[in-house]
Amino acid sequence: MKDTAQILEKQHLYFAGGETLKRDFRKKQLLVLQKAVQESETAIMTALQKDLNKSSFEGYATEIGIVLEELRFMLKNLDRFTRPRRVRTPLAHFLSTSTVYQEPYGVVLIMSPWNYPFQLTMAPLIGAIAAGNCVLVKPSAYSPHTSAVIQKIIGECFDERYVAVVEGGREVNQALLEERFDYIFFTGSVAIGKLVMGAAARHLTPVTLELGGKSPCIVDETAHLALAGRRIAWGKYLNAGQTCVAPDYVLVHKSKKEALIEEIRKSIRQFYGEEPHHNRDYPKIINEKHFDRLLGLMNSGIVAAGGRFNRETRQIEPTVLDAVAWDSPVMQEEIFGPILPVLEFEEVSEVIGLINARPKPLALYLFTTSAAHEQEILSRISFGGGCINDTVVHLATSHMAFGGVGESGMGGYHGEASIRTFSHSKSILKKSNLLDVPLRYPPFKNHLSLLKKIMK
Repeated sequence: MKDTAQILEKQHLYFAGGETLKRDFRKKQLLVLQKAVQESETAIMTALQKDLNKSSFEGYATEIGIVLEELRFMLKNLDRFTRPRRVRTPLAHFLSTSTVYQEPYGVVLIMSPWNYPFQLTMAPLIGAIAAGNCVLVKPSAYSPHTSAVIQKIIGECFDERYVAVVEGGREVNQALLEERFDYIFFTGSVAIGKLVMGAAARHLTPVTLELGGKSPCIVDETAHLALAGRRIAWGKYLNAGQTCVAPDYVLVHKSKKEALIEEIRKSIRQFYGEEPHHNRDYPKIINEKHFDRLLGLMNSGIVAAGGRFNRETRQIEPTVLDAVAWDSPVMQEEIFGPILPVLEFEEVSEVIGLINARPKPLALYLFTTSAAHEQEILSRISFGGGCINDTVVHLATSHMAFGGVGESGMGGYHGEASIRTFSHSKSILKKSNLLDVPLRYPPFKNHLSLLKKIMK
């Protein structure tokens, strides 16, 4: 890690020089990155296919396309997002102006995961650059082909004093967390997130944690079942379920359970054919460890759809589990794979109690045509974000922040939220020299009544 320590020292010195503070400089770097991503499209898709067996369509839709959209959005709005903002000044500060400046933190560490290895590296990188930081990127060792492409793109685009990549496994992660950064952005599991936060605390380094958890999908008795089945199947089995905001389990009204399962079965056949575990465009599980873990969860209920697998290609068929109990193994951890437990309920109040008794989820999905149910769920359950009558797509926008709450994470990003995440809001009050009201100075005499009138 000697080389990494040297890179960090150079980055701290480079940031101190002030070059990254210039908006024109930031925009120029984003344009360079945009061009490199566009020119590397084939290499990125090939790497995603090797690491996760993603088809070109899925690779572009969920990785490259989202990154290019974020780049376009940030380039269009960077001046507006980063300029000083005038805010109102209280009467007590008469003849003053109040301004909030967005100040970059300095040298930022971005630690990204393997499930969307390109998008979940580049999207926060775009925000860190736009906010004016230097960046050290640590991509996942579990997706080595994509990590290699990321290193090539960043190495060709930027001086390592500005943006650099460090590859490696767990030992490299641990060594990096011993170093001093001005901000850490981590995407990954809850368990590793706790370690990152603990390490950051030693340096009092602020963090954003993009984690996960068990994201529920609620289907009430008023839902459009054919649409619900199609959209749940799409969101759950995208990337073979290896998506942090995938529906982790379904809570469906008792009267609609069998019909919903049939709609999900139908959608699985339409999407992936009769043998999904032999479909060349269906993604694979990232490694043997996760593959075996997922197979072990199959015994948590009755297989109502799917259940087959191909060990040679590490593909597990999109699977639906019925007759699942709340205390079964599949309900004790985030599944992060193509297994969908289905549980039933009778009253919405029951659903609220069940979800609120567990850690706050990263996402929540509700299929309903009832405005009353929608309002009740949204107002009484805390979660990171989600959709009404759809799944997953709420994260694919630069106009809303994406992030978790509680054990599902802290902080958010995308669009303007990325600027807020990767910069400090510095508040400045500028006082006029024309007038100096003696009210605030001792001796205070009988000034209290006047002060109360001013500050009421």
